[in-house]
Amino acid sequence: MPPKAKITKDMVIDAAFEVAREAGMENINARTVAKKLNCSTQPVMYHFETIEELKRAAYAKSDWYHTEYLMNIKNPQEGEMLGIGLNYIRFAIEEPHLFRFLFQSGFAVENSLLEMIDSEELIPVLSAMREAMKMNMEQTKEVFLTIALFAHGYASIIANNSLEYDEELVAAHLEQAYRGAVLAAQEEKK
Repeated sequence: MPPKAKITKDMVIDAAFEVAREAGMENINARTVAKKLNCSTQPVMYHFETIEELKRAAYAKSDWYHTEYLMNIKNPQEGEMLGIGLNYIRFAIEEPHLFRFLFQSGFAVENSLLEMIDSEELIPVLSAMREAMKMNMEQTKEVFLTIALFAHGYASIIANNSLEYDEELVAAHLEQAYRGAVLAAQEEKK
């Protein structure tokens, strides 16, 4: 029986995630991941035939991490949607390399907003919003799209160091966008 591998596939994915988090996804390669693991490049390439495959696995872990981050609302009294929107923008500030990897690298599986809104990964976010807003899922998706586009604009500008973050101002703008999106969704229902 061959000896048990000391470096597991999950360990390689975790190391690639850390490289992306600290230095950006463009720095994920066999050497940087092996260095994180204190091993040769052989275990990295044993588990992943290509670096592209490894980047996709690191992307999936980053996506999971992002969803967990979004759902960890710091001030629930402000409301689910505002909390999720602010967390989205905070993520861009606190994890700029992961933000760029997730939303500006071309690794997203979805090719359009409509594909994104129907993705399995978004179900926890949409369900929390639907419950908080007391709307049906179609209305919730409309509100989400409006807020997502608004928050993504702020987050992208901030992640690329083009705007200084002012949480009070951003929260006020996000709240206005949210109220407008809710009113528009309610009007469409009539």
